[in-house]
Amino acid sequence: MLEIRFLSQNQFKVAEAKAILKGAGVSVVPISSKVEELQTEDSKRLVKDKAIKAFRQVGRPLFVEHTGLYIDYMNGLPGGLTQIFWDNLQAEKFCEIFGVDSKNTLEAKTVIGFIDGQQFFLFEGSIRGTVPPEPRGDRSFQWDCVFVPDGYSSTFAEMGEQKHDISMRRRALDKFSEFLKKRGMV
Repeated sequence: MLEIRFLSQNQFKVAEAKAILKGAGVSVVPISSKVEELQTEDSKRLVKDKAIKAFRQVGRPLFVEHTGLYIDYMNGLPGGLTQIFWDNLQAEKFCEIFGVDSKNTLEAKTVIGFIDGQQFFLFEGSIRGTVPPEPRGDRSFQWDCVFVPDGYSSTFAEMGEQKHDISMRRRALDKFSEFLKKRGMV
């Protein structure tokens, strides 16, 4: 089984990556170091900068990720600034502002950056959804309680393990694992 380092301080992201990549023959080795993230709405730029900083710190091939919300009413913001946005609003305020029909459509997108010391590679996954009028489900994993994927009536927080089958992170990790297979690493 291939071991790949994943720099993230978010235990939920690490757990999802481990569960999803295990089926592809990849063992995720968590690295909980912190790197200063570039503050930009451009998620691809943020991920590339984060991966380079992480590689300098760790000195081994690894991947990083950023998952953000792209609200239609806000012309795609907050994107790369989702954490700051969420930290200031939290669940109730977020639903109060965006949980109304004219403002509730959005996209959740995960951007993964893999750096092997020579090259950098990006993998994206996204899913459309809506914001419910009020938060639903466990609130411990950031905005999972305020995202209802299109075609479903439950928030990610209410879905439990079912989320792993359809999420934006799943879609990005699937592309990443295919890349690893094509390179003969798995």
